[in-house]
Amino acid sequence: MAEFWEEAFRKNQEMWGAQPAQSALMARDYFLKEGAKDILIPGIGYGRNAGVLLEADMAVTGIEISQTAIDLAWKHFGEDLKIHHGSVCDMPFNDDSYDGIFCYALIHLLGQVERQKLIKDCYKQLNEGGSMLFTVVSKDAEIYGKGTQIDTDRYELFGGVQMFFYDEKSIEAEFADVGLFKISKVEEVYPFYLIYSKKKGDSQ
Repeated sequence: MAEFWEEAFRKNQEMWGAQPAQSALMARDYFLKEGAKDILIPGIGYGRNAGVLLEADMAVTGIEISQTAIDLAWKHFGEDLKIHHGSVCDMPFNDDSYDGIFCYALIHLLGQVERQKLIKDCYKQLNEGGSMLFTVVSKDAEIYGKGTQIDTDRYELFGGVQMFFYDEKSIEAEFADVGLFKISKVEEVYPFYLIYSKKKGDSQ
């Protein structure tokens, strides 16, 4: 997986453009309302979704598997932007805790065990009262059912990208134990869900 994304960023550089995703704007507005100051972005890429949070005076820490993507992020935002180089599957990278976590279009690239670990690892690094927002691809996407099926609702497409497609039932199954309180639909490159979870006192 590391080699795949390193090659993709080397070849395509800023492959999704410079503008933030719609769900990143929604996350910014939500975090502002909640008074969140310290944000973790697993899978930060070249930082296109970090800019709106930085502009809102939030401190951002990223995790990114591709060194090329990290270098691109630093070109835009400077090397003061803290980014841990590695896979989200190897979290945690520090002992810090965060007011908010924003994970865009990443978790659906993982297998079931990896998804469960990522959700738990993120939840553990939330401050009490903090929230984590995940953007995931929906089964309503036109690419659902295309490519090679490798598991229930999971397909390999685009020359090696494995994607798990969510519906509300699978979201509830995976996020029910981590303070799930809202599921929104959002149009990105495909129909996505934006998942909201909140850590309340005395949580694990």
